[in-house]
Amino acid sequence: MHIALAFNLKGDSPVLSISDEPPSANDDLYAEWDDIHTIEAVKSALASKHQVSLVEADLDAFETLRQLKPDLVFNMSEGLLGASREAQVPAILDMLGLAYTGSDPVTLGICLDKRRTKEILAYHDVATPRFVTVTSLDQIPARLRYPQMVKPILEGSSKGVPDASLVHNRKDLLRQVKNVLDQYRQPALIEEFLPGREFTVAVLGNGSDLRILPIVEINFDALPEGVNPIYSYEAKWVWDREEDPLQIFTCPAVLDASLQTDIENLCRRAFTVLGCHDWCRIDVRLDGRGVPHIIELNPLPGILPRPEQNSCFPKAARAAGLSYDELILSVVDAAAARLNLTGTHHESSCLFQPRSVAVG
Repeated sequence: MHIALAFNLKGDSPVLSISDEPPSANDDLYAEWDDIHTIEAVKSALASKHQVSLVEADLDAFETLRQLKPDLVFNMSEGLLGASREAQVPAILDMLGLAYTGSDPVTLGICLDKRRTKEILAYHDVATPRFVTVTSLDQIPARLRYPQMVKPILEGSSKGVPDASLVHNRKDLLRQVKNVLDQYRQPALIEEFLPGREFTVAVLGNGSDLRILPIVEINFDALPEGVNPIYSYEAKWVWDREEDPLQIFTCPAVLDASLQTDIENLCRRAFTVLGCHDWCRIDVRLDGRGVPHIIELNPLPGILPRPEQNSCFPKAARAAGLSYDELILSVVDAAAARLNLTGTHHESSCLFQPRSVAVG
């Protein structure tokens, strides 16, 4: 099968060379984009079974894809500007009639918007923390029960969620909302903070074949002393370094059977009601009574390839007995089955035949 890999590369060099590091951004603008090592790793995985073409998700992508006419597009493009950025390439692919992995433009647009995601979850009685969104300081409710979390509604990869996002009084709340409004120029989400354990859950497949990979728990005790117990921008990109990774994750998480079932069922419902396809990483946190709630859904999950990079979806896959290549090919298998792409499956489907592993 001919697969086009659609991506956004950190830095602005159009030439993919493993020896050329992309320039670092001055802020978090490019935090959602992938580095050359990740793109090369995904390309290598796909190339082990398929013909692969690289397509940078820039202004030339439409014409490039129209000329290539691939059998399938492996979509990992995040976009750059606007609320529709994650939906732009899938919308182009729909226009061109090309098959692709992952969720459609509507789902990607909704899941990027934390407000719309939570509205849909609440409508379907899928547990999510109580919240309000504001576009100015005078819209902040007069009475709130602290602590609260403050986030921009249209960012991923912990952008706009520094350690200071957890606020304990109105003065700090006003400060953090103002920061979001000024820096990101988008509404701020004010969300009830849940004090319990936090998990991230990798979901793979579709329908009756939907599979929950081993659950990852975030260990806040591994963070520097005195910081807030949240997976902040600093925790993800500053304190956790590849050369000195934080021991911040446990996978598989140590859970009693009842709680594990509750988390898995909650994530299945969230995946379904948001209309996700093929794969998604879902963030879950427990309230003070130990009840799991959905924090957000990430239908374009991060897939940094090396274990020391602490990327949660590959970490969960490894715990399930899937290599990095098998994880990527499993996404292809899931899309091919969903789209009835005949003759595209490799001989041994990684999605349904993981290696058994002993968990000690």
